[in-house]
Amino acid sequence: MVDTIVLLPAPGMGHIISMVELGKLILRHYAHKFSISVVITTGSDWDTPSIPSYIHHVSQSNPSISFHSLPSVSVDTTQTRSSTAVAFEFIRLSLAHAPHVLQQISKSSTIRALIIDLFCSSALPAAKDLNLPVYYFYTSGAYALAAFLYLPKIHEQTTKSFKDLTTTELHFPGMSSPLKATHMIEPMLDRDDPAYWDMLYFCSHLPKSNGIIANTFEDLEPEALKTITDGACVPDSPTPPVYSIGPLIAHSEEPAGDDGNKGDRAPEDECLSWLDSQPSRSVVFLCFGSRGTFSVAQVKEIARGLERSGQRFLWVVKKPPHGEKSKQAENFAAEFDLEGMLPEGFLERTKDKGMVVKKWAPQGDVLRKESVGGFVTHCGWNSVLEAVVAGVPMLAWPLYAEQHLNKNVLVNDMKMAIDLEQREDDGFVSGDELERRVRELMESEQGRELREKSWKMREMALAALGSASGSSSRALAKLVEALG
Repeated sequence: MVDTIVLLPAPGMGHIISMVELGKLILRHYAHKFSISVVITTGSDWDTPSIPSYIHHVSQSNPSISFHSLPSVSVDTTQTRSSTAVAFEFIRLSLAHAPHVLQQISKSSTIRALIIDLFCSSALPAAKDLNLPVYYFYTSGAYALAAFLYLPKIHEQTTKSFKDLTTTELHFPGMSSPLKATHMIEPMLDRDDPAYWDMLYFCSHLPKSNGIIANTFEDLEPEALKTITDGACVPDSPTPPVYSIGPLIAHSEEPAGDDGNKGDRAPEDECLSWLDSQPSRSVVFLCFGSRGTFSVAQVKEIARGLERSGQRFLWVVKKPPHGEKSKQAENFAAEFDLEGMLPEGFLERTKDKGMVVKKWAPQGDVLRKESVGGFVTHCGWNSVLEAVVAGVPMLAWPLYAEQHLNKNVLVNDMKMAIDLEQREDDGFVSGDELERRVRELMESEQGRELREKSWKMREMALAALGSASGSSSRALAKLVEALG
């Protein structure tokens, strides 16, 4: 029987794509040793029409990758709890069926290992029963991994919810600056939310794995990796080996409308052609991930700041959220009045210097354009890696998840980004602040130094996976050796 590695992503296109990219990386170098089996949940609120077509495309173009579905489950939504807590329960109920699916796979293949998403930790007992080694694929960086490994210790330092500790700073091993307690990752802000305890469970089980695969590379986060390896993050038990195999960039499908067609946006080639006509390193690119969005008031303030900065810009705007304080789009394919969100006459006044794109732009392709000289980002790790690989310096505007932590290390430890000052209660950024920081990024001596450093890091990133002697190639070889 053929040897296979089973990958178990959390629900949602982003998680599935990240795992599939890991599978492709393994096959690129070790297709003679393994096949890849991907086990996916079904029936969640994160299932979109594009997931089946994506799976079909991957299956057709990669015969060594097969997909296996867990049975659909339903979650009680009548209880008062966060959407994250509901999501975590859905995953837990789905993974109760994992032993059966793993046994089905083992009838035709020898399972060498199970690689799971952090949120799929409840699969650990099933793997133990089947005597399978388990590895985590941690899709963020090493600094964030160090923090997650240390979270059980942070939990012990207080009995209050972090959201209520407005003057408290949290200190993590290896990080030069503390994190405000109110900037803790979202699921852990409120102890009364079941999601808090789920996250604590996930993080406390990281050290119980056979290893952790991290989407980073040695030259990008050497201090964080050393801190983890030295055992500072898990002082009470051995730390499993960490395999830094990045930068592994997940290439997402375009967002689609409800009918499966492309959303109404400026054509991709129009956006890229416009960039081709701009001077070298002259354009600041503003994009906030697949879910990042802003209130109409914040959008107008961004527009004012951009216009006053005098810089060339490419700006992706999404449908505003329902709540004024929310930073996440509920339905990024939905229609909205773009011009009505912007200051009157803004598009006409800035047409010679800027371009506003509705809903979506090909971020990786944009960042690689010669004309792009700066990136205003939400600090999602995939976006950070895309900027690193493109050699583009960043202006950090974190919104949710672990992005405030990423911002801290980008600004203070890696020194690859400039910080944006946000209002404490809701994260609002004034137009004056955006204007000042965009000018700093694009015109100042600090901005020039950031650009030079970013370009050097780009070369290191390409070298990490570019040859057999690269640090990430060597880490991948060690991982495969451990997998048998």
